[in-house]
Amino acid sequence: MARDTKATKAKRPAQTASKASVQAAASAQTSSPAKAAAPGRAKTKVKKENGGYDILFKGSNIDLLRDTIRHHIMSFQGRDPDRAGNEDTYRALSYTLRDALMYKWIQSQKNYYAKAKKRVYYMSLEFLVGRSLSNAVINLGMQDPIHQVLKDIGSELEDLQACEEDAALGNGGLGRLAACFLDSIATLKIPAYGYGILYDYGIFHQRIVDGYQVETPDSWLRLGSPWLYERSHFMYPVQFGGRVHSYIDKDGRYRSRWVDTSIVMAMACDLLVPGYQNDHVINMRLWRAKASREIDLQSFNAGDYVSAVESKVKSETISKVLYPSDDIAEGQQLRLRQQYFFVAATLQDVMRRYRKSNTSFEDFPNQVAIQLNDTHPAIAIPELMRLMLDIEGQNWELAWDVCVKTFAYTNHTLMPEALETWTVDMFGAMLPRHLEIIYEINRRFLLEVAERYPGNARRIQEMSLIEEGPVRKIRMSNLAIVGSHSINGVAALHTELLKENLFRNFNEMYPERFNSKTNGITPRRWLLSCNQDLSGLIGEKIGMDWVTNLDLLRGLEAFADDLEFHKRWREVKRINKEWLAKIIKKDCNGLVVDPASMFDIHIKRIHEYKRQLLNVLHVVYLYQQIITYPEVERTPRTIIFAGKAAPSYHRAKLIIKLINAVAEVVNKDPRVGDRLKVVFIPNYGVSLAERIIPAADLSEQISTAGTEASGTGNMKFALNGALTIGTLDGANVEIREEVGEDNIFIFGMTAEEVEYEKRVKSRKPVQVYEKNPAVRAIIDAIAGGAFSNGDRELFRPLVHDLMSEHDPYLLLLDLESYLACQDMVGEMFADKAVWTKKSILNVARIGKFSSDRTITQYAEEIWGVKVNQD
Repeated sequence: MARDTKATKAKRPAQTASKASVQAAASAQTSSPAKAAAPGRAKTKVKKENGGYDILFKGSNIDLLRDTIRHHIMSFQGRDPDRAGNEDTYRALSYTLRDALMYKWIQSQKNYYAKAKKRVYYMSLEFLVGRSLSNAVINLGMQDPIHQVLKDIGSELEDLQACEEDAALGNGGLGRLAACFLDSIATLKIPAYGYGILYDYGIFHQRIVDGYQVETPDSWLRLGSPWLYERSHFMYPVQFGGRVHSYIDKDGRYRSRWVDTSIVMAMACDLLVPGYQNDHVINMRLWRAKASREIDLQSFNAGDYVSAVESKVKSETISKVLYPSDDIAEGQQLRLRQQYFFVAATLQDVMRRYRKSNTSFEDFPNQVAIQLNDTHPAIAIPELMRLMLDIEGQNWELAWDVCVKTFAYTNHTLMPEALETWTVDMFGAMLPRHLEIIYEINRRFLLEVAERYPGNARRIQEMSLIEEGPVRKIRMSNLAIVGSHSINGVAALHTELLKENLFRNFNEMYPERFNSKTNGITPRRWLLSCNQDLSGLIGEKIGMDWVTNLDLLRGLEAFADDLEFHKRWREVKRINKEWLAKIIKKDCNGLVVDPASMFDIHIKRIHEYKRQLLNVLHVVYLYQQIITYPEVERTPRTIIFAGKAAPSYHRAKLIIKLINAVAEVVNKDPRVGDRLKVVFIPNYGVSLAERIIPAADLSEQISTAGTEASGTGNMKFALNGALTIGTLDGANVEIREEVGEDNIFIFGMTAEEVEYEKRVKSRKPVQVYEKNPAVRAIIDAIAGGAFSNGDRELFRPLVHDLMSEHDPYLLLLDLESYLACQDMVGEMFADKAVWTKKSILNVARIGKFSSDRTITQYAEEIWGVKVNQD
């Protein structure tokens, strides 16, 4: 499949003075440069010891930077530097920057060991890092010298960035949050590592064919990556299957050994993560599955070539694909294998590092903190117990004490059905020793529950790690709670709902363990890098220190009524919208949109609870209003969707089809003209988000109240000057508190009202349909085939869900409020001065939502480490 770079190769308008100023300001802010090269050393050498990259990467030697790039074109690419194209230059520049990062990483590691620093291990099945080149350029402070060198050799940084595939190591908000966290960890100089899996293929590459989502392989590594280091000397065996052999040791203690297992090797691959201009570099260690035996020579010599490599293929499948489909047994087994594979390899690496300077384990929690990003890595709890008991020979009491003090668990969901479980039979067949350990953890825990709450059988049943029933299951969230000293939600509302509803029993038993850590985003990627024109304008007014202290954006409030500043603010937005309009034209079959219209944007994973369908109902409403009342003046809108639906999530895929079906009708109706356009941009990812978000006027954050844990898209849009329309869900609640009620559009039921309606059903969708003619017209149009060429069956499942009193996401109950709020939005957008002031205030007051603040709280309140310590 040909590389898809269309979205990023739409040329950006010429650089403005603001963009130039942010590059100059950011480049000048190198806070603590590496030690200068020793006097008398030749400055033309590409590699030198003890700070040899210092001259090069302070940007003070353009000739050396150019020579290094040319050297890498020749030595790494095997090409004539004078004839190199963008692909070769991209790789050479990447290797050049990677050299600098590696030097700084080595210095950072030496510092950890020299000062015996406590290490943090962030375990996540996803890291949605996007592209590394732009991040490295920004965080190394190399914008100006690199632009100058590339100009000299006839290249542009934007073209080189387009050569890089997005690293397909994640799917949605969970993985993007993890990537933001690593950026902040590095910027705050926390001694830490991210651990995950090096997937050969991402979730999928999305194409839209006849309005339907079509999935094709996302083979992001087919040409390799210049940013990855393969660490073949860090190769660990990971066991599966087999049986447990129990015995009494020489001291009369019960012991177990896990035997007769199959082995898969885990090879480390490192991706370096630089802090912002502070010489501190950490690494993601990503595991790639390797066969323990490359080939069965006996089968090969017998002519059975397929069987000869069968074991290798099966073993290496573990790290092939992100999130295999779990609607079949084989997919479920592969997901469980993935989770244990990366956990087992990671803990062996942790133990290796700890064992370098320790012989006992009493001090383990004082030197090791492990953060579980959701329940995917929760198998780490029984795995650490297994290592302590079976390999290190420790007693249960010490092992469990160490375990609880070491682990912390972040929950990311409020929906009970989303809490991960594994069938006991499947788990036991794959990990028999771990099942034994979980049983013992559960036995001891339930004794504690029974002692605390005597006679309360229901509480014991609800809190058990094992869900009893026709199919017995292991509750991974319960395991994570019992085995961790900290359980945090990711927004204030989310945490309160966890404590009051989902984990109420656990909160009553362990109230000291529960806490809130509202999510955040890195301002380096989500403003400084992706919106350089706006960053430059801000920098002109308040300086650039906000890049590492986002609260300083409050200084913009002084310019909220400055009409000249308004004019420049709107000019930056116009430039970003023109850029996005070019991308839409290239990626959406030549569709032309008007940058002067309101860009109303809804980009996120396609899921019923995120309610893209509610937005579509508003699109139909607008379309009908324009057709019925053509004389009424309305704010022109371009409504933009993007996002992927899981391959087996048929309802979500049908919503994508409806979006495109409505777009087909609206965009071709001459009666509508430029007053309304509907766009679905395919193959949404980090790099595309970096192009879309700066162009947004309105940010759609419309999930059913009480379903979204936090959301971070809402923060990114607000940081780039978009106003939010949303429910009081997730972090929207705190965003309203920060930006002010007058600068956000809130509609719909609260979480409490949602729960009430689900329980009492005081209003039913059919009643809304019958009483409101506008709602009835919307539903009838979809049901009657107005957007499906007369086919009344195509969207019947969606219409059925909308009209059902059992709709868990209550779309029709919120629709009237949503339509009224959207009318208000349209009226306000027409008043440019009012809208611009609100936009400025959103940026000025969004400082709380920096991931630097979030990580500082994790470090000080959960991990027990200090930030910004050399």
